[in-house]
Amino acid sequence: MLIVMDAAATAEDIERVVGTVQALGLQAHPIPGAQRTAIGITGNRGAVDRTAFENLPGVTEVIPVSAPYKLVSREAKRENTVVSIGGVPVGGERLAIVGGPCAVESERQAIEIGKSVREAGATLYRGGAYKPRTSPYSFQGLGVEGLKILARVRAETGLPIITEVLDTETVDVVAEHADCLQVGARNMQNFSLLKRLGRIRKPVLLKRGMAATIEELLLSAEYLLAEGNYEVVLCERGVRTFADHTRNTLDLSAVPYVQRISHLPILVDPSHGTGKRAKVLPLSRAAVAVGADGLLIEVHNEPEHALSDGPQALLPEMFRELVAEMRRLAPVVGRTA
Repeated sequence: MLIVMDAAATAEDIERVVGTVQALGLQAHPIPGAQRTAIGITGNRGAVDRTAFENLPGVTEVIPVSAPYKLVSREAKRENTVVSIGGVPVGGERLAIVGGPCAVESERQAIEIGKSVREAGATLYRGGAYKPRTSPYSFQGLGVEGLKILARVRAETGLPIITEVLDTETVDVVAEHADCLQVGARNMQNFSLLKRLGRIRKPVLLKRGMAATIEELLLSAEYLLAEGNYEVVLCERGVRTFADHTRNTLDLSAVPYVQRISHLPILVDPSHGTGKRAKVLPLSRAAVAVGADGLLIEVHNEPEHALSDGPQALLPEMFRELVAEMRRLAPVVGRTA
């Protein structure tokens, strides 16, 4: 259920509604909008008596929410959510361009790539300190030392940091060093991790699982919002199909569909979505054309020696070309880059 407040409703009016919701043993989620505040209700196992709210001061209407994901839906919030990652807006007019290596391998490598992507026009830096790998014998990341290196990259370049968190045990240390915590495809339905991240107040980048439907992706995001963290960015990174000409099948149809039914911003990762360097630029063009709020691009200065995902990483000069093309393309779809 969604309680829509009048544009002139006071803070006291909103608090009165929240108190009424809590008195019924339910959870209230105030969702500020550009012109109004809506209050989502969760925790109910059946219908909620709307008459308990309809006559409260400041209440305009009480709306049943039909979607299984209550707080991430357009029914809960009509305006697009803009998430601030270290002061960089994601979901607004400007495309968010995220560049960096799949894995942090050394301080020299990470800072060198950071400077190159910043000079090319990246607005955010990505790099993995903890790496979930299919094989237990593959490089697993530098852990805490990798996080410290990422903090030095931020100090050197001014770029806010996005890095992956693997489990509940490492949430605090990752949150200490990162500006945004990434939930990878393999962890999209790690519900204990999602609940824990929902209780922190740092942005979360939630990647779509390798075989997840859009409803499953949005329900995973709902776990975060239901715990009180509304700073959530979605990411389409390709799904597993029978195709063998790419690593995954990048589902660009997910972008306009998500934007129609949810207010959360959505990025596209054409690096993991294709797994092939030559396909990253054309799929980036397509992602911006269908309305993505930004791109997540892997960059490496020596991809032939990369410890993780070298074949899909762009060289710095290729990333520079990509950003230049996005700057030319963005105005066509009403964006800047």
